[in-house]
Amino acid sequence: MSSHAGDAVISLHNVSFSYDRLPVLDDVSLQVGHKEFLGIVGPNAGGKSTLLKLILGLLKPQRGAVKVLGKKPRQQRKAIGYVPQYPAFSRDFPITVEQVVLLGRLGAGRWFGRYSKADYQAARMALEEVEADDLAQRLVGGLSGGQLQRVLLARALVSAPQILILDEPTANIDMRLESDIFDQLKRLNEQMTILVVSHDIAFISDYVQRVACLNRTLVCHRTDHIDGQLVQHLYGDNVRMVAHHH
Repeated sequence: MSSHAGDAVISLHNVSFSYDRLPVLDDVSLQVGHKEFLGIVGPNAGGKSTLLKLILGLLKPQRGAVKVLGKKPRQQRKAIGYVPQYPAFSRDFPITVEQVVLLGRLGAGRWFGRYSKADYQAARMALEEVEADDLAQRLVGGLSGGQLQRVLLARALVSAPQILILDEPTANIDMRLESDIFDQLKRLNEQMTILVVSHDIAFISDYVQRVACLNRTLVCHRTDHIDGQLVQHLYGDNVRMVAHHH
C-alpha cells in the first residue's frame, strides 16, 4: 500500500541529518499510509535509529520536514507507542510487570498523582492483548527475553496509540517466539499503523506490506519484489537471510 502525502500517517520529505559532519540520512522521503505495516531494514549505522528518533520527535531534521498525523512529531507523541530495542530500566530494578506497563500511561498528560482506576484497567487490557496478564505481579527481573518483549509491547499499547514503532523487537529472542510476536503485530495492524525495524528481511517479508531499505538513502520495495539478489546488492552479506517455514 503506498500513500499520497495528503493521507499519510507519517510523512518525511527530503530529510537529511548529520551528527557533527557525518551524514547519516541523505534526502530521505517516505510516506506511510493508514494501517500500513512497514518494515525498515538496513546495515548497522545505516540510519535506522536516527530515522526513528526523527519520527518520535527526539531529533529535528537539519533539512526537510517530518510530519506525524499532519503535525510536528513532538505534538503527536501520545499517538505513538514505542518499543525500544533495550528497556530504559535496569532488569534488576524491583518493579512489577504491572508497574512497567503503567509507566506507559504517564505520557497521557500527567506526571504526578496516583494512577486512576482507568489506568489500571488499561494496563490489564494491554497485558491481556499481548497474552501476558498472568505476569502482572511478577518482577521484571525474573522474565525471559520473550516475556519481557511482550511486557514492553503492552507498555506501548497502554496509551491506545494510532501508530506503533518497534526497534528490533526480536533481537533477543529465539525464532519460535519471533513468529509469535509478529503474529501478534499482524493482529494489531488491523487497528493501527506499524513500523518495525529488523535485520531479518526474509522473515519480515512474510508479514509486512513494504520494506524500506535504508543505507543513508532510502528505497522502498513491495515485499513480493524482494529477492536475494536485491538484498545482496543493498547490503552485501550482513543481513540475515533465513528460510522460515510456517
